[in-house]
Order: sequence, then structure tokens, then C-alpha cells
Amino acid sequence: MVMLRARNRAAVADEAQILSLYEEHGRTLLAYATRLTGDRGAAEDVVQETLVRAWRHPDALVSEKGSVGGWLLTVTRNIVTDRYRRRSVRPPEVAESAASPAVQGDHADEVVNSMTVLAALARLSPEHRDVLTEIYFRDASVAEAARALGVPPGTVKSRSHYALAALRRTFGIRSARVRQVTA
Repeated sequence: MVMLRARNRAAVADEAQILSLYEEHGRTLLAYATRLTGDRGAAEDVVQETLVRAWRHPDALVSEKGSVGGWLLTVTRNIVTDRYRRRSVRPPEVAESAASPAVQGDHADEVVNSMTVLAALARLSPEHRDVLTEIYFRDASVAEAARALGVPPGTVKSRSHYALAALRRTFGIRSARVRQVTA
């Protein structure tokens, strides 16, 4: 029982140490890894692997040889380098030959998607639906939509904002990257 409590205390201490490392160096590591990889998701994976290695080698964190931040940045660089080397060893994927026909999507999916969007648009107020029609289906700018609808540009922007929010709620989307409406 005493051994189990000692292990639990050690695990809590390790977790606290890694958490403090992340709080102190996390942003720097993420920025550095993002710059090296060019991909935020991959950079997050690299930072996570860096912290796992720090957890596995706690002696490196208390060494008198250099700073902890420098050690973490070196580990991050090494992880990115190892990933790059692993990718370059793998044979390249073979491109699809021109002789094979292109894969076509199922027409039924397009019909269902169209019906779903039309049903969602039908739930909007006529003013909101008109703004979305002008901006997204007719590809009009805010100024052009304002002239076509006879309302100020600010009204077009606010109506499009609220209409898109209503559509997101209808489709159960928490947040979506939607093309910004600009004048």
C-alpha cells in the first residue's frame, strides 16, 4: 500500500512538472515546430512528443549542462528532422495514370445535399435568404448586393452574419470557416 501511494505521488509530481514545462515553454515550442513543419497540426504532435521525451528523461531537465528551453528546442528540431527523414525514405506514391477514367461522384449525393440546403434556406426569413442568394449564389459583393436589395451595405453584412449563424445552427455546426463577406 505504501508503494502504491509513493507511485501516485511520483505520477502527480511528474504531471505537475510536465504541465509547468508546457506552461513555460509551450508557446515557444509550438511556434518553433510550426515554423519547421509549416503545419499547425503536425507542430502540435511534435510538441506533444517533445514533452513525452522530457517526461521519459527527467534527468535532462535538471542537468547543469544548459537551459531546459534549449534542450526542449533541440528535441523538437530532432523530432521534426526524424519525421522528415522517415518520409523521404518511403517510396513516392504512384500518380494515377491518364488511361484510367476519373472517378465520378454519386449524383444522388448532390441531389440530397441540394435538397438539404434548400430546406435550410426555406427556414430563413426572406430578408436573410435574399442576402445569401445575392452574395453566395450570384457572387455579388456587399455593395452590389446592397444596390440589388435596396438596403445599406451594413445591413447586408449583418443579415449575412445572422443568416449564416442560423444555417450553422440548423446543420449543427459549432464553428465553420466561411468566406468573409467584404465590401
